Amino acid sequence: MTPEPEPRKPKVAVIDDDPGVRDLIRSALTREGLDVELWAGSRAFLSGADPGSCSLVLCDLMLPEMNGVELLTEVRTTHPSLPFIIISGQGTVSTAVDAMKAGALDFLEKPFRLPQLLGLVRQALVIPSPGAPPAPANLAGRSRVWLEILEKARRVAVLSETVLIRGETGTGKEVLARYIAASGPRASGPFVSINCAALPESLVDSELFGHVRGAFTGATAPRRGFFEEASGGTLLLDEVGAVPLNSQGKLLGVLEDRVITRVGDNKAVPVDVRILASTNADLEACVARRTFREDLYYRLAVITLQIPPLRDRGEDVLLLAASFLRQIAPAGLPARTLSPEARELLLAHPFPGNVRELKHALAQACALSARPELRPEDFHLLMVRPGSGPAAWDHSVRSSGVREISREVLRDALARSGYNRVEAARRLGVSRSTLYRLLRKLPG
Repeated sequence: MTPEPEPRKPKVAVIDDDPGVRDLIRSALTREGLDVELWAGSRAFLSGADPGSCSLVLCDLMLPEMNGVELLTEVRTTHPSLPFIIISGQGTVSTAVDAMKAGALDFLEKPFRLPQLLGLVRQALVIPSPGAPPAPANLAGRSRVWLEILEKARRVAVLSETVLIRGETGTGKEVLARYIAASGPRASGPFVSINCAALPESLVDSELFGHVRGAFTGATAPRRGFFEEASGGTLLLDEVGAVPLNSQGKLLGVLEDRVITRVGDNKAVPVDVRILASTNADLEACVARRTFREDLYYRLAVITLQIPPLRDRGEDVLLLAASFLRQIAPAGLPARTLSPEARELLLAHPFPGNVRELKHALAQACALSARPELRPEDFHLLMVRPGSGPAAWDHSVRSSGVREISREVLRDALARSGYNRVEAARRLGVSRSTLYRLLRKLPG
C-alpha cells in the first residue's frame, strides 16, 4: 500500500536586504516547522520566486529598487490573496497606514521581538490551535473563509492587543467580539458594549470616561464611564467610526496609556481593560476626509478581523438557519425544518442584511406558518420585487417556483448573460449548483 504523502509545509518568503535579519527570521520560522525562502530584494523575488507557491510574504519596507509597498502592489495584481506583512525600521503612522491601504495584512516595526513576529505569522497562516474551544451556535459555519476568521479570533483572544472587527451591517461583529472575550483570560470579567453611533455628541466623553458632580448642567452625581465599568474585562467600541473628531484624541490617549480622566476632574484614573472595536465604515476613507484621526485608526487596527458577508459563505447559510431554528423552537417542541425549495431559496438569496436578515426571516416564517416544514412562500421578507436589485428573483422564477423554471427562461437568462453560467444564475436568483441541475434535467 502506497503511503500517503506528508502535507506540504507552508512556505514563507522573507525579503530583506539585511542578511542578519534574513537569517534570524529563517531560524525562528524553521523551528516552527515552516518552509522558508530568503530573498535579498524585490527584483530578486519577482524574477526568481513563485508567489503562487507561497503562503505568506515577510517584506522589509525600505528595499532598493522597489520598496515593500510597491512590491506588494505589484504582486497583488496577479496574486490578490497572498498575505504580506511589512517590516520597517522607520515605522511611522503614515507608512503603516500606506502599507495597510495597499493591502498589507500587518505592519511590524524593527527592532521586533521574535514572539511578536511568530504571533503574526501564526495568525496569518491560520495554524490550528490545539484544543481550541468550539464556536457557539450563532457562529456556525464550515466555509473556509469563516473557519479562518474563527481560528484568528481564537488566536487573538489570548492576546492583550486591540482588535478591530470590520464587516457589513448584520454580519455578527458583536457576536464575534463576545466570542473573543469569552475565549480569553478575561472571560470571567465584564463584557461592556457601547454603540458609539447612538451617543449624543455632547455626552460622548461623559459616557466613555465618566464625570464628577457638577461637571455640567444635570450632572448632579458622579458617574463612572464605560471604561471603568469594563475594568477587569473587555470593552467593545461598536461603530467606533462614529466617535466625534473632538473626542478621538482623548480616546487615543486612553488606548495608549490606559488612563482616563473623568469630565470635570483632573485626576488620572488607571483602567485595566481589553479594547475591541467594530465598524462597518470605510475608516481609510474617513481618514482621507479627515473625519477620523489617522493615528487613532492605526492604534485601533493593531489586529484586524474582516468578517465576510453571508453571501460569500456558501452553504453556511443552511447551517446557520438550522441553528437559528433550534433557538426559535419553543421548549419541548422539535425545531422546524426547511423544504428543499426553501433551502434553495436561502442559498440563492443575496442577504444584504447578512446573518441578522436571515435570523429575522426565519423568526417571521416560524411565527406566520403552522407547518413543521417551512416552504418558500413562508419567507415573505426574502421575496423582493422583480427588478429591485441585481440578485432579485426573475418574475417567471417567482411565479413558477425553482423546480419549474421553463426552458425559455433558462435560455433567455443564458443569452442575456453572454452564456456565462455564473451571471445567468445571478440573473435567475438561484445558486450555480441549482442552475447546473436544471440545465441537466430540462430537455433541449
